[in-house]
This record gives sequence, structure tokens and C-alpha cells, in this order.
Amino acid sequence: MKQYRYQLVVIFWLLFQFRASASVLYVDLNSTNPTPPYTNWLTAATNIQDAIDAANPGDQILVTNGAYQTGGRVVNSPGTGGTGTNGYLYSLPITNRVAINKGVTVQSVNGPAVTLIQGYHFNYTQTNSYGWTNFVNDVRGVYMTNNATLDGFTVTGSGCLGSGCGVYCESTNCFLTNCILTGNVCVANDSPYGGAGVYQGTLNDCIISNNIVPVTPWNYYVVGGGAYKSILNNCLIISNSTSDGGGAAYCLLNYCNVIGNIAPFYGSTSWGGGTFVCTANYCLIANNLSTSAGGGDCGGILSYCTLSNNACICPAPGSLGGEGGGSYQQSFDGITIPMLNNCLIISNWAGSGGGVFFNGSVSVVKNCTIVGNTATNQGGGIYYGAPQNCIIYGNNCTSVFSYTSNAYHATLSNCWSGDPIFVNPAGGDFHLQSNSPCINAGNNAYVTTITDLDGNPRIVGGTVDIGAYEYQTPTSIISYAWLQQYDLPTDGSADFIDSDGDGMNNYHEWIAGTNPTNALSVLKMTSATSTNSLPGLVVTWQSVNTRTYYLQSSANLAAQPAFSTIQSNIVGRAGTTSFTDTTATNGGPYFYRVGVQ
Repeated sequence: MKQYRYQLVVIFWLLFQFRASASVLYVDLNSTNPTPPYTNWLTAATNIQDAIDAANPGDQILVTNGAYQTGGRVVNSPGTGGTGTNGYLYSLPITNRVAINKGVTVQSVNGPAVTLIQGYHFNYTQTNSYGWTNFVNDVRGVYMTNNATLDGFTVTGSGCLGSGCGVYCESTNCFLTNCILTGNVCVANDSPYGGAGVYQGTLNDCIISNNIVPVTPWNYYVVGGGAYKSILNNCLIISNSTSDGGGAAYCLLNYCNVIGNIAPFYGSTSWGGGTFVCTANYCLIANNLSTSAGGGDCGGILSYCTLSNNACICPAPGSLGGEGGGSYQQSFDGITIPMLNNCLIISNWAGSGGGVFFNGSVSVVKNCTIVGNTATNQGGGIYYGAPQNCIIYGNNCTSVFSYTSNAYHATLSNCWSGDPIFVNPAGGDFHLQSNSPCINAGNNAYVTTITDLDGNPRIVGGTVDIGAYEYQTPTSIISYAWLQQYDLPTDGSADFIDSDGDGMNNYHEWIAGTNPTNALSVLKMTSATSTNSLPGLVVTWQSVNTRTYYLQSSANLAAQPAFSTIQSNIVGRAGTTSFTDTTATNGGPYFYRVGVQ
């Protein structure tokens, strides 16, 4: 009896497991015998929604060739509509051509070229009718809930009064793979909504193209022509348009190409032709246009990116031509710090800041190569800002007032504006030649990454190079620019030679900032004297104004450790620098040593 009951339990468990396993459902636009639950091609559904309705979470829905452009489903979910700040209503129900309201995978058989989901949008350009109420009958392409996947579709011809008019995702936990989102239109009218192509979602290997937010007196300041608040991996974002973030806004982009997007002019609200307040890694941002600020990027955190041939052209009467052809650096929330790190910024154009424009002091630009950019007003390479370890060379300002070709009112820290000696700049190769003065010439304190723009080690030879690329086989550990300044060889043969016989080899002279060809130029203590007006001892040493020092003292040289630091971050002065040790108030003895930070 016990054995019999055990067998029943096993049989019941196996049946439960079988019923709980994922199923495959089929969709064929031309099916002649659509029969639920659509478990084979002979009984396939004729539209995608029917198969989704019959599916269970975890199921797969296979869709064969066709343009799926009939039917619709309204999904009540927060965030699909809303109220614009000017009072227009966007809380009307939005119809979706396909609503993936379960955690299922909807996959095409033969890819996006032959499998389309087509919504509907009112074409105001053909009718010359501009009222927002014309769009109330629009149909969004796809609505996706969490854990849903869309694989291998073109979503096109869709529109809505709200966000994500091509595809609306409840969160980034919705997944699109190998999809094309093209020709979708968003209307939101000065609201917190956007994303004509896609809202939220995680997209892999997708194309987002020719999606548009019409910029008109009744529809402007809408973010993300292509994508809004999405994660984009290895995607092409091309030829999209809106006033803020023509290509993408508030997105995370990895290994993407952002090309030919536009932020068209309306009043003063045109920010970021390519990206607006995005985080981008290893991306190409090229040939984008803004008509106010940030031709390529606006307010972004960009690492290992190339910004090329972007432009900021403002058509407003009296305008000086727009700001930030490559990137416009400004914090839009007062918290996030915009950044350009290990980026190549070349051949961009604007009125001011052809390469980069800084609006405010909160920004970080490190180890970038900024070359061949043009401004018509001020700062061909950079306008304001404080770049670090950057090459800023060969930029142009066409103003008759000659407002500095490379940098206008910028504070340059370890930057290089002379000839960097690139491998082949005419051919687009901005790597450093073996005799480049930028090798080992940077400041390691400004380095925040372990790789360069190529993905190679960021520091080779002990000291970081200036610019976006690290030369990988340096022969000397000393700054090439420093060696060349004193006619010393860069092959490493002079690194540890005392050229002037002052007791310091050339490596130590470089660290100290002294002259290796002048025996009188040396880092040394000169005096420790008392004064009548101040307690303690005034310690003085020979110094330069290009170094920062620390001072250590000891009362017992036999102690371990003998010395302790009494002051750091002492800014050096030309000739000598002094510091008063106020703790030296008794008979001593006192011993001092000074070092370079």
C-alpha cells in the first residue's frame, strides 16, 4: 500500500511538472485555421495579441513574416499618459497594437526585415493641421510588462499622446533584441513624457531610426526623440528628432552609434542633438545637430567615446551660433556631475566652444584629445572649464576678434597645446608617435580609469600620457616633453644619469621640477631659523612654483620611523619656499626633510 501511494505521488508530481513547462505558440498572418491555443503552424493565430492572450508566463510566441497592423488593446498602467504642465490632458486611454502584458517571449522567425508591427499616427505635415487633439486616435506599437521580451521585429508607424510611442516598457526589465524602431511619433506638449521610439526597456542590437517629436508651438520640450530612460547596448540610434536629446535622453548607452540626430529649434529649448543627460561608454556620437546647445552631447557622463562632426547652429536672430559643438557641459539637476573621460573630440562646430562648452564649474574633463574643432565666436577647442591631462591642439576660432583658437578662459591642468605628434591625424589616427612629447607627461592624480580609449592599460611606464590614447611601449619613464625641453634622449639612456653633477639624477630632477643642466637648480634645505615675532622655527628650502611639497620633522633619528609629516600640500614658490613649524618651541634637536608630492 505504501509503495502504491508513493507511485501516485510521483505520477502527480510529473504531471504537474509537465503542465508547468513553457509552451510554444504560433502566429501566421495568413493562417487559415486559427485555433486556440495555437500550438502549431496549422492552427496558428492570425494576430500576435491572440497568441499572447492564450499564453502563460514563460511561454514563447513564434511569429512568421507579415505586417501586423490590425487590432488593439488598451492597458491601464501608470505613466502611459498624463497631464502636461500647460494644462493639456494626456490621460486619455492609449491603444496598443500589441500589448505584451505577460512575461513571455515574442520572437519573429525571420527577423525585422520581414516581420512588422505597425501602429498608427496622425500625419500633421500632410494635412497642415497642428492641433494636439488630432492625435487622440493614434495607436502605439507595443506595450511591454516586466520580464517580457520582443525579438526580431520592426515597430513602425506608431504614435501616442504620452511616452514610448513605438514601444512602451514598464521598466528596464523589459527586453528588446534585434528590433528596428522606426517612423514613430510622440506628442506630449511640454510634459515629463517622451521617447518617440522607446520608453524604458533594455535594448540589445537594435536600430532606432527616424522617430520624431514634432517641435511646434503646441508640442515642444519633449525629451528623447529615439529613446528615453532606456538601456541601449550595441544599438544604432540614427536620424531621430526632438527638442531635447534628438537621439536619446536620460539613457545608458554601451557600444552604441549615435548618428545624424537633431534637436530642432524652438525658442531656447534645444539641448543635445545626439544625447541629453545620458551616460555613454565606448560610443560614437557623430554628425548630430542641435540648434541651441550641445550638438553631439548635452550634460552627459561620457567615457571612451568619440564625438565627431557634430554641430550647434542657432538660427535665432542675433545668435552667436550656439554653444558646444561636441559637448555642452552643464548639470541639469544640480547633483549629477557631467564628465568627459578618455574621449576623442574632433571636427565639431559651434558659435562658442567648438569642441566643448562649459556652463558652470561643475564638470570633469580628463585625458581627452580635443583636436580640429571650430568656433565662430569664442574658444575653438574649449570654452571655459578646467580640463586635465588633455591634448587641446589644432582647433580654430574664425572670429575677427581672435578669441583664442584652442581654449578660451579655461584653466588647463597638465594639458598640451603644442604639436602632439600624432601617428596620422589626416587619416584620423590620433594615437601618439614614439617621440610624442605627451608620453609620460600627464599627472597620475587626475586618472580615474585603468584603460585608455582603446581599452589598453591607462598608465604604462609609471606616468600617464596626455590625451585619450596611452602609448604602450615607452622607452623612458620620464616625461618626453621634459626630456625634449633639455635636449635629453627619450630612449631611457639618460633617465638615471646625473647630467649636471648636482647629486640628483635626471629622474629625480624631473620629479623635483628642477633643471637637469644647471647644478644650482636642485631641491635642498637652505635654513631653519627662529624669529622674534612667531613661535617655532621657519624652515626654508629651494623650490619651484610647479610643484607641491610636504615637510617632515624628527627629534630622534634613531626612532622608527624617524620622520613624521607635519604639513602637506605646500604650494611651491619660485626660488624658495618657507614653512613655520610652530611645534618647535623647546631646545630640540630638530631635523627636517622636504619632499615633492
